[in-house]
Amino acid sequence: MTSIREMGMSLAEVAEVSRTLEAAGAVETIRWTVAKFGAGVALACSFQDCVIVDLAVAIDPGLEVVFLDTEFHFPETLAFVEAVRERYRLNLTVTHPDGSADPWPCGSVQCCQRRKVEPLFRALEGKSAWLTGLKRSDAATRSHTPVVAWDEARQMIKVNPLAAWTDDDIAAYIAAHDLPIHPLFAQGYLSIGCAPTTRRVMPGEDPRAGRWSESDQTECGLHS
Repeated sequence: MTSIREMGMSLAEVAEVSRTLEAAGAVETIRWTVAKFGAGVALACSFQDCVIVDLAVAIDPGLEVVFLDTEFHFPETLAFVEAVRERYRLNLTVTHPDGSADPWPCGSVQCCQRRKVEPLFRALEGKSAWLTGLKRSDAATRSHTPVVAWDEARQMIKVNPLAAWTDDDIAAYIAAHDLPIHPLFAQGYLSIGCAPTTRRVMPGEDPRAGRWSESDQTECGLHS
């Protein structure tokens, strides 16, 4: 692991960069990240949509993109990943949980830790920064998401170029750039995770109401 001091930055400098890049926008944020970290950066993408992919690979076509295959995704999600991979000729890394996940099926206490958090740790080994598609509008728990932050758990820089975007911003970008749309959106799935813990969202419900609706869980642990 590399400490923030070894990167030649302080927490105050990271915060200042975050403020500057928020004003500059998502494209400049990605451009700064790629320029600073080069091959030391990867993009972790859930493939609920491909906006962050479209933005990022326009700047660095060879950027490593990581998809966490929990082995409980909807078939439609896996098909969408492949469609996006082909469209952009992605440098795609697909992770899979190791044997420690076997006793923890989707929805169980250790499922997200074993099937998402730990595989992401392994995928990011040797990296200095990671890009995400995280948005403040996703959930109350994400409302204070900075554009750039120090990820203490992983000892690396975490960059959220879309932090200030809304769902309307995402939809407008998809329409303007004729991007492919996850097939489950048309069926009422507005926040798409693993099949056993994701349901359709009813009219008037929050878009994330369909995630873990039968439990108190609100996050998988990747961003907390």
